[in-house]
Amino acid sequence: MTKLIDLIMQRQSVRRYSDKAVEKEKLDRCLEAALMSPSACNAQPWKFIVVDEPALVKKVARETWNKFAAFNKFVEQAPVIIVITMEKSPFVPTIGGRIKNKEYPLIDIGIASEHFCLQATEEGLGTCMLGWFNEKAIQKLLDIPKNRRIGLLISLGYEPEGYRMRKKIRKERSKVISRNKY
Repeated sequence: MTKLIDLIMQRQSVRRYSDKAVEKEKLDRCLEAALMSPSACNAQPWKFIVVDEPALVKKVARETWNKFAAFNKFVEQAPVIIVITMEKSPFVPTIGGRIKNKEYPLIDIGIASEHFCLQATEEGLGTCMLGWFNEKAIQKLLDIPKNRRIGLLISLGYEPEGYRMRKKIRKERSKVISRNKY
């Protein structure tokens, strides 16, 4: 079994995919990992829409870029796209979020997405979390109710042969960690 820190170090945003299909069992384990993530008051304010029908994948992928921002064009290569919607939270986390000025569903979706991506890494799959997309167009394509927001998309698939691990560049620890005061 892989150590968690090793998975964290291996996980990267994959921006090229082979045409190899993702096995249902592997996808199911990724979804299970996401479903086991914590959430405010255990609200689980998410719905995971698995887009794996090739023609629909292409349509959804096309809504992650445009002529002015083509950096997500690679998504068209992915055999699977996970669309995560923010669902209505129960009373306590909703009121708590308003009082504390926190968007708990977004935090919760972020945690669930990382669980999904770490499990995908364990399965030998690549992922990329996407925050740039045409929400209204994707809502229409997937029949998502207008009163639901899309929090995040995740592209999923196998990296092509020879895809290299990029060096993780992070800020100096002294710039992002302090003890007992800012």
